[in-house]
Amino acid sequence: MKIVILNKTKNELKVRIDGEGHTFCNVVQKALLKDKRVELAGYDIPHPLTSSPIIYLRTKERSNPVKTLRDATRDVLKDTDAFKAALKKALKEWKSTA
Repeated sequence: MKIVILNKTKNELKVRIDGEGHTFCNVVQKALLKDKRVELAGYDIPHPLTSSPIIYLRTKERSNPVKTLRDATRDVLKDTDAFKAALKKALKEWKSTA
């Protein structure tokens, strides 16, 4: 994965993420849209044969878009860890009943 900053202003950030697709971008977009500092978040894949989506983020006044994106990725990691723990528990319970 390679991230390229395409544009950064006080309240906006546009990044290209080489090597990713809809799955990753949907998760990040969902995390961003949960954040009250976010005014707009979305992504686009300019060409279906390339894996270089562009994520766009606009924050409300006085909110740093880079920090907001960083916080969203931390939230995604927390959700992933919670899912992993729940799955491990479910498999252990299933194994003990099988």
